Amino acid sequence: MRTRVTDLLGIRHPIIQGGLARVAYAELAAAVSNAGGCGQINTATFEDAEALRAEIHRCRALTPHPFGVNFPLGRRDITAMLDVCLEEKVPVIAFTAGNPAPWLRRCEGHGVRTLVLIAGPELAKKAEAAGADMVATVGFEGGGHIGRGDETTLVMVPRVVAAVKIPVLASGGIADGRGMLAALALGAEGVEMGTRFVATHEARAHDAYKQALAASLPDDTTLIKRSIGQPGRALNSSYVRMILEREAAGTPKEELLPLISGAANARGVEGGELDDSYVWAGQCVGLIHEVLPAGEVVRRMMEEAEAGLARLNAFNR
Repeated sequence: MRTRVTDLLGIRHPIIQGGLARVAYAELAAAVSNAGGCGQINTATFEDAEALRAEIHRCRALTPHPFGVNFPLGRRDITAMLDVCLEEKVPVIAFTAGNPAPWLRRCEGHGVRTLVLIAGPELAKKAEAAGADMVATVGFEGGGHIGRGDETTLVMVPRVVAAVKIPVLASGGIADGRGMLAALALGAEGVEMGTRFVATHEARAHDAYKQALAASLPDDTTLIKRSIGQPGRALNSSYVRMILEREAAGTPKEELLPLISGAANARGVEGGELDDSYVWAGQCVGLIHEVLPAGEVVRRMMEEAEAGLARLNAFNR
Protein backbone atom coordinates (compact mmCIF):
# COMPACT_ATOMS: atom_id res chain seq x y z
CA MET A 1 0.00 0.00 0.00
CA ARG A 2 1.93 2.98 -1.30
CA THR A 3 1.28 6.59 -0.25
CA ARG A 4 3.40 9.72 0.02
CA VAL A 5 4.02 8.73 3.67
CA THR A 6 5.45 5.34 2.75
CA ASP A 7 7.61 6.98 0.07
CA LEU A 8 8.86 9.72 2.42
CA LEU A 9 9.77 7.30 5.19
CA GLY A 10 10.89 4.34 3.11
CA ILE A 11 8.40 1.95 4.72
CA ARG A 12 6.01 -0.66 3.28
CA HIS A 13 2.84 0.11 5.22
CA PRO A 14 1.43 3.57 6.16
CA ILE A 15 1.31 2.76 9.88
CA ILE A 16 3.16 4.89 12.43
CA GLN A 17 3.41 3.88 16.09
CA GLY A 18 2.79 6.72 18.55
CA GLY A 19 5.47 8.13 20.85
CA LEU A 20 3.95 6.57 24.00
CA ALA A 21 5.88 7.93 26.99
CA ARG A 22 7.04 5.18 29.38
CA VAL A 23 5.92 2.54 26.87
CA ALA A 24 7.78 2.94 23.56
CA TYR A 25 11.38 1.78 23.65
CA ALA A 26 13.64 0.01 21.18
CA GLU A 27 11.83 -3.34 21.33
CA LEU A 28 8.45 -1.88 20.34
CA ALA A 29 9.84 0.55 17.76
CA ALA A 30 11.88 -2.18 16.09
CA ALA A 31 8.99 -4.65 16.05
CA VAL A 32 6.72 -2.15 14.27
CA SER A 33 9.45 -1.20 11.80
CA ASN A 34 10.34 -4.82 11.11
CA ALA A 35 6.68 -5.44 10.26
CA GLY A 36 6.74 -2.70 7.64
CA GLY A 37 5.47 0.29 9.62
CA CYS A 38 7.45 2.97 11.43
CA GLY A 39 8.08 2.55 15.15
CA GLN A 40 9.10 5.33 17.49
CA ILE A 41 11.17 5.65 20.66
CA ASN A 42 9.82 7.94 23.36
CA THR A 43 12.12 10.54 24.94
CA ALA A 44 10.08 11.53 27.98
CA THR A 45 11.69 8.96 30.26
CA PHE A 46 15.37 9.32 29.37
CA GLU A 47 17.49 11.22 31.87
CA ASP A 48 19.96 12.59 29.35
CA ALA A 49 21.05 12.60 25.73
CA GLU A 50 23.55 9.75 26.12
CA ALA A 51 20.84 7.46 27.49
CA LEU A 52 18.78 8.24 24.39
CA ARG A 53 21.82 7.57 22.18
CA ALA A 54 22.19 4.14 23.75
CA GLU A 55 18.52 3.39 23.06
CA ILE A 56 18.90 4.46 19.43
CA HIS A 57 21.84 2.04 19.14
CA ARG A 58 19.72 -0.73 20.67
CA CYS A 59 16.97 -0.06 18.15
CA ARG A 60 19.44 -0.15 15.26
CA ALA A 61 20.67 -3.53 16.50
CA LEU A 62 17.08 -4.84 16.35
CA THR A 63 15.99 -3.45 12.98
CA PRO A 64 17.59 -2.32 9.72
CA HIS A 65 14.43 -0.39 8.84
CA PRO A 66 13.48 3.28 9.43
CA PHE A 67 12.25 4.28 12.87
CA GLY A 68 11.60 7.54 14.66
CA VAL A 69 12.17 9.39 17.92
CA ASN A 70 9.30 11.33 19.49
CA PHE A 71 9.72 14.60 21.41
CA PRO A 72 6.97 16.08 23.62
CA LEU A 73 7.59 19.82 23.69
CA GLY A 74 7.32 22.28 26.55
CA ARG A 75 8.46 20.01 29.36
CA ARG A 76 12.24 20.49 29.17
CA ASP A 77 14.99 21.65 26.85
CA ILE A 78 15.36 19.02 24.14
CA THR A 79 18.41 20.56 22.44
CA ALA A 80 20.96 17.93 23.49
CA MET A 81 18.65 14.99 22.76
CA LEU A 82 17.64 16.36 19.37
CA ASP A 83 21.30 16.91 18.50
CA VAL A 84 22.00 13.27 19.36
CA CYS A 85 19.22 12.20 16.97
CA LEU A 86 20.71 14.32 14.22
CA GLU A 87 24.21 13.02 14.90
CA GLU A 88 22.91 9.46 14.83
CA LYS A 89 20.96 10.16 11.63
CA VAL A 90 17.65 8.97 13.03
CA PRO A 91 15.35 8.78 9.98
CA VAL A 92 12.22 10.30 11.51
CA ILE A 93 11.73 12.88 14.27
CA ALA A 94 8.28 13.69 15.65
CA PHE A 95 7.18 16.65 17.76
CA THR A 96 4.15 16.67 20.01
CA ALA A 97 2.52 19.75 21.60
CA GLY A 98 4.26 23.10 22.00
CA ASN A 99 5.75 25.16 19.18
CA PRO A 100 7.77 22.93 16.81
CA ALA A 101 9.09 25.77 14.61
CA PRO A 102 12.55 26.26 16.22
CA TRP A 103 13.13 22.52 16.37
CA LEU A 104 12.07 22.01 12.76
CA ARG A 105 14.60 24.68 11.76
CA ARG A 106 17.27 22.82 13.72
CA CYS A 107 16.48 19.69 11.69
CA GLU A 108 16.95 21.42 8.34
CA GLY A 109 19.79 20.13 6.21
CA HIS A 110 20.15 16.86 8.12
CA GLY A 111 18.09 14.68 5.79
CA VAL A 112 15.64 13.77 8.54
CA ARG A 113 11.88 13.48 7.96
CA THR A 114 9.77 15.43 10.42
CA LEU A 115 6.29 14.75 11.76
CA VAL A 116 4.24 17.14 13.88
CA LEU A 117 1.19 16.01 15.86
CA ILE A 118 -1.58 18.60 15.70
CA ALA A 119 -5.33 18.92 16.19
CA GLY A 120 -7.16 20.70 13.39
CA PRO A 121 -6.42 22.63 10.21
CA GLU A 122 -5.04 25.84 11.74
CA LEU A 123 -2.28 24.05 13.61
CA ALA A 124 -1.63 21.92 10.53
CA LYS A 125 -1.06 25.04 8.42
CA LYS A 126 1.34 26.42 11.03
CA ALA A 127 3.31 23.16 11.05
CA GLU A 128 3.46 23.13 7.26
CA ALA A 129 4.65 26.75 7.17
CA ALA A 130 7.34 25.89 9.74
CA GLY A 131 8.70 23.16 7.47
CA ALA A 132 7.15 19.91 8.72
CA ASP A 133 7.21 17.05 6.22
CA MET A 134 3.99 15.51 7.59
CA VAL A 135 1.33 16.14 10.20
CA ALA A 136 -0.75 13.71 12.24
CA THR A 137 -4.09 15.14 13.28
CA VAL A 138 -5.56 13.77 16.50
CA GLY A 139 -9.32 13.62 17.01
CA PHE A 140 -11.43 13.67 20.16
CA GLU A 141 -11.42 9.85 20.36
CA GLY A 142 -7.67 9.67 20.84
CA GLY A 143 -5.84 8.53 23.96
CA GLY A 144 -3.42 10.72 25.86
CA HIS A 145 -3.21 14.42 25.12
CA ILE A 146 -5.56 15.62 22.39
CA GLY A 147 -6.82 18.96 21.10
CA ARG A 148 -8.84 21.33 23.24
CA GLY A 149 -11.99 20.95 21.15
CA ASP A 150 -14.38 18.03 20.71
CA GLU A 151 -13.85 17.50 16.97
CA THR A 152 -13.77 13.86 15.97
CA THR A 153 -11.28 12.21 13.66
CA LEU A 154 -13.98 11.60 11.04
CA VAL A 155 -14.58 15.34 10.70
CA MET A 156 -11.07 16.60 11.39
CA VAL A 157 -9.11 14.55 8.86
CA PRO A 158 -10.75 15.84 5.65
CA ARG A 159 -10.61 19.40 6.97
CA VAL A 160 -6.87 19.10 7.62
CA VAL A 161 -6.27 17.39 4.26
CA ALA A 162 -8.00 20.32 2.54
CA ALA A 163 -5.89 22.85 4.48
CA VAL A 164 -2.36 21.65 3.69
CA LYS A 165 -0.33 20.21 0.82
CA ILE A 166 1.92 17.96 2.93
CA PRO A 167 0.80 14.39 3.76
CA VAL A 168 -1.63 13.93 6.63
CA LEU A 169 -1.80 11.01 9.05
CA ALA A 170 -5.04 10.24 10.88
CA SER A 171 -4.91 9.58 14.62
CA GLY A 172 -7.53 8.97 17.28
CA GLY A 173 -9.97 6.04 17.34
CA ILE A 174 -7.96 3.87 14.93
CA ALA A 175 -6.95 0.38 16.01
CA ASP A 176 -7.40 -1.88 12.98
CA GLY A 177 -7.34 -2.06 9.20
CA ARG A 178 -10.93 -0.90 8.89
CA GLY A 179 -10.04 2.35 10.61
CA MET A 180 -6.97 2.75 8.43
CA LEU A 181 -8.99 2.21 5.26
CA ALA A 182 -11.54 4.77 6.45
CA ALA A 183 -8.74 7.26 7.13
CA LEU A 184 -7.37 6.76 3.63
CA ALA A 185 -10.85 7.32 2.22
CA LEU A 186 -10.97 10.63 4.09
CA GLY A 187 -7.78 11.77 2.38
CA ALA A 188 -5.15 10.75 4.94
CA GLU A 189 -2.06 8.95 3.67
CA GLY A 190 -1.45 6.87 6.75
CA VAL A 191 -2.33 6.45 10.41
CA GLU A 192 -0.62 7.13 13.72
CA MET A 193 -1.72 4.80 16.53
CA GLY A 194 -0.96 4.79 20.23
CA THR A 195 -3.41 2.77 22.33
CA ARG A 196 -3.39 -0.29 20.04
CA PHE A 197 0.39 -0.53 20.35
CA VAL A 198 0.30 -0.31 24.14
CA ALA A 199 -1.59 -3.62 24.11
CA THR A 200 1.32 -5.48 22.50
CA HIS A 201 3.95 -7.86 23.82
CA GLU A 202 6.84 -5.50 23.11
CA ALA A 203 5.34 -2.43 24.80
CA ARG A 204 7.05 -1.68 28.11
CA ALA A 205 3.84 -1.48 30.10
CA HIS A 206 2.55 -3.56 32.99
CA ASP A 207 0.42 -6.51 31.98
CA ALA A 208 -2.45 -5.18 34.11
CA TYR A 209 -2.52 -2.06 31.93
CA LYS A 210 -2.44 -4.07 28.70
CA GLN A 211 -5.18 -6.43 29.85
CA ALA A 212 -7.34 -3.52 31.00
CA LEU A 213 -7.14 -2.03 27.50
CA ALA A 214 -8.23 -5.34 25.98
CA ALA A 215 -11.16 -5.61 28.40
CA SER A 216 -12.45 -2.03 28.18
CA LEU A 217 -15.16 -0.32 26.17
CA PRO A 218 -15.15 3.24 24.79
CA ASP A 219 -17.18 4.50 27.76
CA ASP A 220 -14.44 3.23 30.06
CA THR A 221 -12.33 6.22 28.98
CA THR A 222 -12.75 9.85 29.98
CA LEU A 223 -11.06 13.23 29.66
CA ILE A 224 -8.98 14.67 32.48
CA LYS A 225 -6.99 17.94 32.74
CA ARG A 226 -9.55 19.96 30.78
CA SER A 227 -9.68 22.53 33.58
CA ILE A 228 -6.02 23.42 32.97
CA GLY A 229 -6.27 23.46 29.18
CA GLN A 230 -4.38 20.19 28.63
CA PRO A 231 -7.09 17.60 27.97
CA GLY A 232 -6.07 13.98 27.80
CA ARG A 233 -8.11 10.78 27.50
CA ALA A 234 -7.46 8.27 30.26
CA LEU A 235 -8.78 4.89 31.34
CA ASN A 236 -11.41 5.37 34.02
CA SER A 237 -10.51 4.40 37.60
CA SER A 238 -11.19 5.55 41.13
CA TYR A 239 -8.08 7.72 40.88
CA VAL A 240 -9.28 9.32 37.65
CA ARG A 241 -12.70 9.96 39.18
CA MET A 242 -10.94 11.69 42.08
CA ILE A 243 -9.09 13.94 39.61
CA LEU A 244 -12.36 14.80 37.88
CA GLU A 245 -14.01 15.64 41.21
CA ARG A 246 -11.10 17.94 42.08
CA GLU A 247 -11.35 19.63 38.68
CA ALA A 248 -15.11 20.08 39.03
CA ALA A 249 -14.58 21.65 42.44
CA GLY A 250 -12.21 24.24 40.95
CA THR A 251 -9.02 22.95 42.52
CA PRO A 252 -6.14 25.28 41.54
CA LYS A 253 -3.64 24.08 38.96
CA GLU A 254 -0.76 23.98 41.43
CA GLU A 255 -2.72 21.54 43.59
CA LEU A 256 -3.72 19.38 40.61
CA LEU A 257 -0.22 19.03 39.22
CA PRO A 258 1.00 16.46 41.80
CA LEU A 259 -2.05 14.31 41.01
CA ILE A 260 -1.37 14.31 37.27
CA SER A 261 2.41 14.06 37.46
CA GLY A 262 4.60 11.65 35.57
CA ALA A 263 5.15 9.74 38.80
CA ALA A 264 1.40 9.20 39.15
CA ASN A 265 1.23 7.94 35.56
CA ALA A 266 4.19 5.62 36.15
CA ARG A 267 2.40 3.86 39.01
CA GLY A 268 -0.10 2.54 36.48
CA VAL A 269 2.05 2.15 33.37
CA GLU A 270 5.01 0.51 35.08
CA GLY A 271 3.57 -0.73 38.36
CA GLY A 272 0.09 -1.84 37.26
CA GLU A 273 -1.55 0.12 40.09
CA LEU A 274 -4.51 1.18 37.96
CA ASP A 275 -6.70 2.31 40.86
CA ASP A 276 -3.94 4.50 42.27
CA SER A 277 -2.91 6.22 39.05
CA TYR A 278 -4.05 7.37 35.64
CA VAL A 279 -3.09 5.70 32.36
CA TRP A 280 -3.85 6.93 28.85
CA ALA A 281 -6.34 5.15 26.61
CA GLY A 282 -8.33 6.10 23.51
CA GLN A 283 -11.89 5.15 22.68
CA CYS A 284 -10.48 2.52 20.32
CA VAL A 285 -10.20 0.22 23.35
CA GLY A 286 -13.59 -1.03 22.17
CA LEU A 287 -11.79 -2.50 19.15
CA ILE A 288 -8.95 -4.12 21.11
CA HIS A 289 -9.70 -7.63 22.34
CA GLU A 290 -6.32 -9.20 22.99
CA VAL A 291 -2.68 -8.41 23.58
CA LEU A 292 -0.66 -9.31 20.49
CA PRO A 293 2.89 -9.03 19.13
CA ALA A 294 3.28 -5.64 17.47
CA GLY A 295 4.15 -7.25 14.17
CA GLU A 296 0.93 -9.23 14.27
CA VAL A 297 -1.02 -6.02 14.82
CA VAL A 298 0.51 -4.58 11.65
CA ARG A 299 -0.05 -7.80 9.68
CA ARG A 300 -3.70 -8.03 10.68
CA MET A 301 -4.28 -4.38 9.90
CA MET A 302 -3.06 -4.84 6.36
CA GLU A 303 -5.20 -7.96 5.90
CA GLU A 304 -8.25 -6.13 7.22
CA ALA A 305 -7.61 -3.14 4.99
CA GLU A 306 -7.25 -5.36 1.93
CA ALA A 307 -10.46 -7.23 2.81
CA GLY A 308 -12.26 -3.95 3.30
CA LEU A 309 -11.02 -2.63 -0.02
CA ALA A 310 -12.22 -5.80 -1.77
CA ARG A 311 -15.62 -5.36 -0.13
CA LEU A 312 -15.85 -1.77 -1.37
CA ASN A 313 -14.78 -2.76 -4.87
CA ALA A 314 -17.54 -5.38 -4.92
CA PHE A 315 -20.10 -2.59 -4.74
CA ASN A 316 -19.11 -1.54 -8.26
CA ARG A 317 -20.09 -4.83 -9.86
